[in-house]
Amino acid sequence: MALTNGTKLGPYEIVSPLGAGGMGEVYRARDTRLGRDVAVKVLPASLASDRDLLRRFEQEARAVGTLDHPNILAIHDLGTHEETPYLVTELLEGQTLRDRMSGSTLPLRKAVDIAVQTANGVAAAHAKGTVHRDLKPENLFITADGRVKILDFGLAKLAEPPADAGETLARTQPGSVLGTVGYMSPEQVRGREADSRSDIFSIGAILYEMVTGRRPFTGDSAVETMSAILKEDPPEISTIQKGVPPAVERVIRRCLEKSGEERFQSARDLAFALEAVSDSSSLAAFPVSPEAARVARRRNRLIPVAEAVLLLLAGAAAFWLVQGRSQRRAGPISYREVSFQPQMVFSAAFARDGRAIVYSAAREGNRPELYVIRPESPAPQPLGLRDTNLLSVSSKGDLAVLVHARYLFHRIFSGTLATMPLVGGAPREILEDVRQADWAADGASLAVIRGIGGKDRLEFPAGKLLYETSGWLSDLRISPGGDRIAFFEHPIRFDDRGSVAMVDLAGKKTTLSSGYSAERGIAWAPDGREVFFTAKDTAQPHIYGVSLAGERRVALEGAGWLTIHDIARNGEWLLTRDEIRADLLVLAPGERRERNVSWMDFSARPLLSADGRTLVFTEENGAIGLNYMSCVQKPPGSAVVQLDLPTICPQTASGPR
Repeated sequence: MALTNGTKLGPYEIVSPLGAGGMGEVYRARDTRLGRDVAVKVLPASLASDRDLLRRFEQEARAVGTLDHPNILAIHDLGTHEETPYLVTELLEGQTLRDRMSGSTLPLRKAVDIAVQTANGVAAAHAKGTVHRDLKPENLFITADGRVKILDFGLAKLAEPPADAGETLARTQPGSVLGTVGYMSPEQVRGREADSRSDIFSIGAILYEMVTGRRPFTGDSAVETMSAILKEDPPEISTIQKGVPPAVERVIRRCLEKSGEERFQSARDLAFALEAVSDSSSLAAFPVSPEAARVARRRNRLIPVAEAVLLLLAGAAAFWLVQGRSQRRAGPISYREVSFQPQMVFSAAFARDGRAIVYSAAREGNRPELYVIRPESPAPQPLGLRDTNLLSVSSKGDLAVLVHARYLFHRIFSGTLATMPLVGGAPREILEDVRQADWAADGASLAVIRGIGGKDRLEFPAGKLLYETSGWLSDLRISPGGDRIAFFEHPIRFDDRGSVAMVDLAGKKTTLSSGYSAERGIAWAPDGREVFFTAKDTAQPHIYGVSLAGERRVALEGAGWLTIHDIARNGEWLLTRDEIRADLLVLAPGERRERNVSWMDFSARPLLSADGRTLVFTEENGAIGLNYMSCVQKPPGSAVVQLDLPTICPQTASGPR
């Protein structure tokens, strides 16, 4: 019998029905203790006598109760009220992936993003020893803000079933077939034990359907569909849907290999492979291991890869002052170099007087230190604070800094927000787990970016939420009038692609311009009518200006990478000219010195074959016309072959030909 509004199950008061299925009914309810809305799944007494259904119901709570991940439905409680078992979960607003597709394809970027989030959630479950075993579009929920939530762990295989689970679904007898036809792996069809690679097969089937609008394996009956899973290859994606890059198809086919040994060996590997191909300008990139992908994001470190390949990334920057560029009209410009030491500069700003420059940098590694350059002294003076990253300089001359700064990725650190006077004094710690912050014009309050509960939050003042996202945020800057905050929004975690946006004090967010990669550095024009930023939407980075109405222009082109850090009241810009390169070094058995086998100036993501004779890597130099180009050397140090292109490219100073 359906529950009526106002019915109470323990502390949960039923508000309205949400849906019904084979596992009972789902209701919107109110948690009277905490004052929040939740979802309550009820297993009616008529079904509670079914031992299998009851065990599956309890198993879902047991499986998810050990997991805490933003891409997995959160379970709050499990109980029984008048012989009615119920399960309490977070309340989701949105639709299932099945409803989202409605028999058609999804945009490629969205499909890959959904697959990445699913793989990350599944990876978290696998890390706890839980295999889902029933991934399908019906069990993936897309929230209103684009977050993927994995549902229904009722068929999950647990790492450590409870003592009485001898007959439960968690410890399935050989020959049992569990899952949903069309998304089951070959080993599930055969009734064999399913491991984490079975979930990877299911993710591949879902991604295939998202980009083609068709399931990879079909038949006139369930038996014929299962036979196709065992014996047939899915139709080539290119014959169904034009425009799907070969790299995406390779990832999908690797997921759908009949043998688990030939699939990705972990969901985290799959997530990194999908992230590597998620940019439309780099969709030909070769999927690589997660360690190689992590290595490629680091700076100023010598890191061993596969015991024979070294990836060397070096960074240097010089400060320049640029005059005459803050207005939209063209005018004469002049440059003045104000630093002369090679170092990795993470953040910089003008002091209150507009003459001194404060910045954080590292000569080696990623441990920032504070420096100041004063007009009367050409050499930067250290402020004696290590592991401290500059965030902002206030109109009163105070610094906002991160102390105990821990490097995360790109130019981003996490640490404790603190304030300190530039003229001297110890930092006063304010708030932990902050990444970036900026002073308001009055010099009294701060806007901050930090992550809470798997989401990035922009708060102003600190503690008051203005905007949050399931992606990540960076480079916030408050307008001169204090009524808007500009920032970068990146949809994919740890990836620097995205858009330029702003939010007003009421929390209304506006996207000013989008479609960029390598976003770094934001500054407001002194009159508050334009936002300047460094990014790439072509092979080369530019400094762009965008009005509050979204009108964009190229504000400054330069020979090399110019990153904007700050704009003084007199219109001077504070820039760094960045030179960052990545080299691949090989130390072969029996050799005493490494050999540089790089192609251009950013050879990264190395993947070495087991016999050491084949090296696969990506070249990220913009001169090739793409953000990423997959390359292979057989053996390492030989001629470079661009994958997906028939041309063999010798390693010469002139580049590919």
